[in-house]
This record gives sequence, C-alpha cells and structure tokens, in this order.
Amino acid sequence: MSGQKNGLTYAQAGVDIDAGNDMVERIKPLVRSTRRPGADGEIGGFGGLFDLKAAGFTDPVLVAANDGVGTKLKIAIDSGRHDTIGIDLVAMCVNDLVVQGAEPLFFLDYFATGKLDPDQGTAIVAGIAAGCRQAGCALIGGETAEMPGMYHGSDYDLAGFAVGAAERGQLLPTDDIVEGDVLLGLASSGAHSNGFSLIRRIVEMSGLGWGDPAPFADGASLGEALLEPTRIYVKPILKAVRGTHGIKALAHITGGGFPDNIPRVLPKDFSAELDLAAIDVPPVFSWLAKTGGVAPEEMMRTFNCGIGMIAVVAAGQAAQVAAVLQEAGETVTPVGRIVPRRDAGVIYRGSLDL
Repeated sequence: MSGQKNGLTYAQAGVDIDAGNDMVERIKPLVRSTRRPGADGEIGGFGGLFDLKAAGFTDPVLVAANDGVGTKLKIAIDSGRHDTIGIDLVAMCVNDLVVQGAEPLFFLDYFATGKLDPDQGTAIVAGIAAGCRQAGCALIGGETAEMPGMYHGSDYDLAGFAVGAAERGQLLPTDDIVEGDVLLGLASSGAHSNGFSLIRRIVEMSGLGWGDPAPFADGASLGEALLEPTRIYVKPILKAVRGTHGIKALAHITGGGFPDNIPRVLPKDFSAELDLAAIDVPPVFSWLAKTGGVAPEEMMRTFNCGIGMIAVVAAGQAAQVAAVLQEAGETVTPVGRIVPRRDAGVIYRGSLDL
C-alpha cells in the first residue's frame, strides 16, 4: 500500500492553486487603493477587520446588504469586457445601504469560475475596487473559487456583501412622511443591473451582436453601451442627508421598478404620485421598448426608465436638497409627490416618453 502511487494532482483535476496565488498578488494594490479610516489591513488573512471607533462612530447601528448583477454577467462574458462589472456589483449593494441612511464601510466579494484566468479575475477585482472607491468603502476580503465542472467555458458568477453603519436614531425612512412631500428623481446611468434577461432576449430578436454599433449610443458598441456601470449614489446622498436633514426616505429603483420599490419606504397610509412626463427617458429604454414591443407598464416594472433613485423630501426643503445633490454631480428632477393612499402604492400621471 505504501508504495502505491496514482500521480494525480489538484491541478490535473482542474484547480490551479498557483494561478490563485498569482491573482492574489495582482489584486493586493487594488485592495490597498480602497483603504479608509477603520480598515487598513492586507488581504490574505482568514477574515477582514474593521474598526468602527476609528471610522468615527459613537453609537452605530450596522446595516448589511448582499446582491449580484444578474445576467448582465453574460454580456460581460460574451463580449469579453470584464473591467466594469465589478462596479455594478458594488453599486447594487451600497445603494441599498445608503437608502437606509447608512454609510458603506466595507465590502467583500465572491468570484466563482470553472477555470481561473488571472487576467480576467484581476480585471473584475479592479472594477470592484473602483466601485469601492466611489462608495468610500474598503474592500477587506473575498473569495475566489475555481470549480471545474460547475461552470461552462469562460462563465463565472459574482456576489457581493456590504456592511454600513448609521448613528442610532439617524436611519431612514423617518416617521414623519406626510401628504405633499416631494419626490426627487436622481438620473440613472442606463439599465443599471436589472432586467438583463429581457434585454438579452430583445437583443436576440434584433439580430445585433455585442460588437455591432449600439443603435441608441453614438460611438459605442452594443455590448459596451449595455455594460455602462450602475451609478453609485452614495457620496452625494450622504452629503445631502447630513447637510440638509431634509431627506425622509430613499428608494433604490432596482428589479420591480417604480411600483415595487417606492412603496417599500412609504407608510401604508400613503401612495407615491409619479409625473411620468417629467422623466427624461434615456435612449436605451426607448430602443428596448420599441424593439421588444414592451408595454410601458412592463417597462416601469422591469427597468428604472432613467430614474435610479427616488428621494422623499419635505416640500419646503426640496430645492435645498436638489441643489446639494446637483452640486455633488447628480441630475435631479422633481417627479411627483406623496398623496393619501389609493388603490396602489404608486399612481401615475401622464405617460413616459418612450
């Protein structure tokens, strides 16, 4: 028995430990670029550390969120563009934190693939690090899993986990939402990371390839245009929340669109009345609606239609809040108001310009 040898190695089974170690070394500078007060350790340990006291909190409540980017990944994989999908991963998590008034503190990622390509993996983590810098949170760890047989070809999957904090008593939504409060819409950067199973079906119907010119974006390929990363609203919103104290609630417009997301932050006695004509609909949504024959109601429940975040603001402070957000780089539009509860949580006036 002791002289028996079969000669097999983990690498022959499809897992390359050396490639994983190579990737870790490549991404260390990217991780360092996300350091912030409270987090200044190196990756490679068994867990990431964060010091809430060093981050400046006195009596914090922690807020956690996790998410992925859905089948937008397939466009990144099929078009060979991996440098921005990590921004989407961070955005989908940290935007969910900031709507509760929380400052994102740290982020962890999970990257799984059938065969690890250090170049591809480094590009993905570079996007994650870029998203963390935009959000002001630290990338303190993650997991890279090489799992032959679980994924086909160059397929991979991503998941993200973010933790933030707010001082006790400063969480959103507040308990003083009233009739007449104003709804401010913050412009999206495109489809963000929702509805991509429908988008891919519409692209298939159109007969276009990912490398073809995008019909709705001059100078960009279809793949490049659809991979425009999700906007990260964290820093402008935190500036407005802390500087004006006028924001009562925030709704991140993700899957489910307006009708499913806005009511989540409203008291049961109120509805949101949206003025659809006030929304500047980006060309990508018009193209999707026309090419796929998608009805307006379905568009509004699947996509953000140009509004990635909605803030509920006291009427007397709407102008002040909008000014702070605009100064921080956001495009802000009054898109409605709070009204007494009717049959639905969201009531529409006018129509979208699709």
